[in-house]
Amino acid sequence: MADLATIARPYAEALAGTATPAEMGKWSEQLGALAHMANNPEVATLASNPNVSQEQLAGLLLAGLPSEAPLAIQKFISLLTLNHRIAALPEISRQFDVIKNSREGSAEIQITSAFPMNESEVTALLSAIAKRFGNKNLKPTVTIDPELIGGVRVQVGDEVLDTSVKSRLEAMQAALLS
Repeated sequence: MADLATIARPYAEALAGTATPAEMGKWSEQLGALAHMANNPEVATLASNPNVSQEQLAGLLLAGLPSEAPLAIQKFISLLTLNHRIAALPEISRQFDVIKNSREGSAEIQITSAFPMNESEVTALLSAIAKRFGNKNLKPTVTIDPELIGGVRVQVGDEVLDTSVKSRLEAMQAALLS
């Protein structure tokens, strides 16, 4: 089976190509909610049940949204159910967000720290990282992972900067064992 990212990319690009800049945010939220539903094991079971029609599945997904979906999203979900691609919804949503952020000149940044960071520390880290990635508007998500021992791990898209003590210890261990 083809890689899910490869399957999802054309769908995300097609949907983003039809959205106006004003629609991108709302569509992103709705795709996120749909992706969350698609990750539910019960929905996956329904999607593979031959007794459930594609219209019923699409209707179920759309009914679970907090607000009514625009016609384009409704047609998009119908297309996904017709092509049996509901399992790709989480990846489609992720790729749609990447396209949206790129258009807005922003990027999602995942910061993993060994210790809690206050707002000024996050701001200082973001200003240092902004130069590296050339993005003026970085949208951070900070998580705590005590296993890092110290330092931070930063991920922007596919690029990772790992200055954690854990990664340095692993590099030292690899060097000593080679």
